[in-house]
Amino acid sequence: MTGLQTVAILAGGLNHERDVSIHSGRRVAGALEEAGFQVKILDVDSNLLQRLSAIEPDVVWPLIHGSTGEDGSIQDLLDLIGIPYVGSTAEGSRLGFNKPVTGTVLSRAGIAIPASTSLPQSLFREVGATAILDLVADRYGFPVVIKPAAGGSALGVSIVTEPQDLPGAMVDSFAYSDRVLIEQYIEGSEVAVSVLETTKGEPFALPPVEIVTSGLYDYDARYNPGRSEYFVPARLDDEILEKCQQVAVTAHKKLRLRHISRSDMIVDKDGTPWYIDANSAPGMTQTSLLPQAAVRYAEENEIAPSDLYKKIVEAALNF
Repeated sequence: MTGLQTVAILAGGLNHERDVSIHSGRRVAGALEEAGFQVKILDVDSNLLQRLSAIEPDVVWPLIHGSTGEDGSIQDLLDLIGIPYVGSTAEGSRLGFNKPVTGTVLSRAGIAIPASTSLPQSLFREVGATAILDLVADRYGFPVVIKPAAGGSALGVSIVTEPQDLPGAMVDSFAYSDRVLIEQYIEGSEVAVSVLETTKGEPFALPPVEIVTSGLYDYDARYNPGRSEYFVPARLDDEILEKCQQVAVTAHKKLRLRHISRSDMIVDKDGTPWYIDANSAPGMTQTSLLPQAAVRYAEENEIAPSDLYKKIVEAALNF
């Protein structure tokens, strides 16, 4: 690829994951500068369009996490401007961001999805919270997982083990989304598999990462060093590792994701990967899962991690 000079990284934004996004942007900027690119980090604010016009970047890498960044909004805007960008299109972003929709799409593809119920906050007001929560307890028992139907970084996610804690968990979840997902609890190993696509139509999985933490792998455990322990590759049989990678690649394709994604799953005692979450704009911080997998992949293939990021940027210009 000739003539590539400038990559504009979009980081920050006005949502709950702003700090994570800024750290992701700085880390990717360092890798791209190491690969020989000129990099500008831009916040998503009222000056964004003017700054993009002034910089005239060859490609944009959106690293806005959560709403706006992963719900297709930024992608639609970049399509209007006509600038090539790294990552999924608006369509793929929307499919991956909405957890109930993600579950429906992947269940039809034969991927194991925990049983779940999705309910809007308005229904609780209209029908009555107590009656609904009683139905939830009867249907799922305990423990049960409560999470926002859209969102990231485990914000608003709770594992509820006692009936009296269910109302509080619902309130916490509604703080991040007007719809919650009530999900069957799956016990097992927490595994994340990142997928890259540097050649059109040929996504490949990086080594699966196993996460070990005390309690819930929440926001604090994800982004504060020392709270969690990581194993790359995950401490699972080779056959199960391959199965996890196949699930992640299938999800990448079925959800119409592009260039880069991460699939989170729980592997139960029988070796079945249960799909939990899709990430179309994975975190790229010091403790994030994709960068750890990328380092291991680079070591195995005797390349620099920055070369992987370079290929992702090249992919954005080539298809």
